[in-house]
Amino acid sequence: MTDRETRTESITVPTQDQQNVFGRFDHHIKKLEQTFGVSIVDRNGEIRISGSPASVDKTRTILQELTQLSMRGNIIEEQNVDYAISMSMEENEDHLLEIDQDCICHTISGKPVKPKTMGQKQYVDAIRENMIVFGLGPAGTGKTYLAMAMAITAFKNQEVERIILTRPAIEAGEKLGFLPGDLQSKVDPYLRPLYDALYQIMGAEPFARNMEKGLIEVAPLAYMRGRTLDNAYIILDEAQNTTPAQMKMFLTRIGFGSKVIVTGDASQKDLAPGTSSGLDVALRVLHGIEGIAFCKMTSRDVVRHPLVQKIVKAYESYEAKESGNTRRKNRNTGYGKNK
Repeated sequence: MTDRETRTESITVPTQDQQNVFGRFDHHIKKLEQTFGVSIVDRNGEIRISGSPASVDKTRTILQELTQLSMRGNIIEEQNVDYAISMSMEENEDHLLEIDQDCICHTISGKPVKPKTMGQKQYVDAIRENMIVFGLGPAGTGKTYLAMAMAITAFKNQEVERIILTRPAIEAGEKLGFLPGDLQSKVDPYLRPLYDALYQIMGAEPFARNMEKGLIEVAPLAYMRGRTLDNAYIILDEAQNTTPAQMKMFLTRIGFGSKVIVTGDASQKDLAPGTSSGLDVALRVLHGIEGIAFCKMTSRDVVRHPLVQKIVKAYESYEAKESGNTRRKNRNTGYGKNK
């Protein structure tokens, strides 16, 4: 049988799952047809896939996985389809069903919080197995949200006594003094993403109660100086905006029974020109130390709107090209050579 020959195979999708698997206006089906060059036809729940043998096999596998996800109660989103396609293109053995089995917790509305890509699954596993985890990657990869879910789950299970959330109150183009109110009011906008995740997973009232008791603390990084943090789940967000001194100060606050997650995106620094990032230095200094894990996610792990993934990829390509041009320019001008 040659690649030019066509083959037709059929799978069954339960009626109650068809709309979820097919997508709105059959968007998911159309994407599979365009990607693999196959024809997909519905005959009363029997889905017939026609095309080259290799394309039919890949399409069938993806549709079967999406159907199983739907039968488990998941809402099939475009990100699920895109990720399944990318795994299939790479002939990767990672499967959506394996990833979907790991449910961290449920939001206040009952929605399960799960890793959606293998990169996220490895990140969650690393958090379970290590005392300190660095979660690295572009916007939308779930670094902070999954860390929050793990922290809240540990807190509810009484594995830790409190949750401490912090991030540097770096000024991105505007001065803190420009904002009205006291210091807490000035730094709250910088901590808003952490509040949002807490509200969604824990609920506003439980969060307020625990915060009043001091069991949950959300504070700028400067407040960590001079403290020893025992039996706590500590999350440092936006770590790319720390200085080396701040990062060292933070990591040396860790006490017994604590777990630390440091998240950051090296491509979105707001530090003053010429200032070294504490995250970059930590990656070099702490590499290879037992009990510390580094999880690097990529644009493939972006789980926001598909357009965000395209934007991240476009910037990655642009920055790689600019970096290459700079290196070539330096070689041509002899810059950096010993004379």
